[in-house]
Amino acid sequence: MTPPLITLEEHFFSSAVPECLKPKYSEQLKHVDGVYDKAVDLGALRLRDMDAGGVALQVISHVPGLSDHPVACHAANDQLAGIINAKDQRKARFAGFAVAPMGHPVQAAAELRRAITELGFVGALVDNHHNGKFFDGPEYEGFWAAAEELDVPIYLHPTWASEDMAPHYQGNFTQGAAMSMASSGLGWHTETALHVLRLFASGLFDRHPKLKIIIGHMGETIPFMLERIQVLSRRWGDFQRDFKTVYDENIWITTSGVWSLNPLRCILANTKLDHILYSVDYPFQQNEIGLEWIHDLEKSGLVSKKELEAIAHGNAEKLLRVQVPKL
Repeated sequence: MTPPLITLEEHFFSSAVPECLKPKYSEQLKHVDGVYDKAVDLGALRLRDMDAGGVALQVISHVPGLSDHPVACHAANDQLAGIINAKDQRKARFAGFAVAPMGHPVQAAAELRRAITELGFVGALVDNHHNGKFFDGPEYEGFWAAAEELDVPIYLHPTWASEDMAPHYQGNFTQGAAMSMASSGLGWHTETALHVLRLFASGLFDRHPKLKIIIGHMGETIPFMLERIQVLSRRWGDFQRDFKTVYDENIWITTSGVWSLNPLRCILANTKLDHILYSVDYPFQQNEIGLEWIHDLEKSGLVSKKELEAIAHGNAEKLLRVQVPKL
């Protein structure tokens, strides 16, 4: 019997999005049939799709793009909290990751605290960079300190290439190919991996040894380069813990949107099993495809029944302090 599923990289589109950003979102959302209707829905349509994919609990977060808009982040979090905290047992199947205005570090830290302590969220999902700026600088110390103090994970989620980054993906090929390479074709994943390495090199995990970071898409290439990173990162500074120890203790990865067992074979060889979490990337990916992947994993012999249950929901329950609802 397939275990109940908890998913963590699942998005919505808030009515609080500023008008100036809506054309950009419209361009992105139009490429997947029906995705806009699913993104704005926080009720029956979303629950129907969860049922179709065996998802018992969905941790919802906002789509990328609000990092420069503190007011919109505040409003989007309020909108999501209003649904999650409604006295409707169907909504007990939702939990929330906050969106934070990372272009404004002090306000980002304050919004994180508000979302956790007042709205009952279980962490935050933030854009991987703000206009090409990563979050390893001293101005972000307060944000990371708040995350550690609150004991909640921060999910680093890919976002669009900045104006400075975009030319690196241009070349003797179509604009469509360039856009794909800069995003889900590869760029999103390598840039998120780079961000994790920058955080490590800055000494962040020495200063905040209990910090919890989640990265999606089978670890954003890091598991496949892990042994090489471990060797070469010894040159980066004198750290209290080496990269592999930080990877084991501070980094969690999800399966979101990668529907092959081949990446997982590598991950199972070098990643602690209790740091592997199932996710889908709804509505950009279909819950039903994720469920098929779970069935393939179940039949593959790669994991035991107990290990499958841990990946499916147990590890998320432990990390986020949530429980699979009784349906």
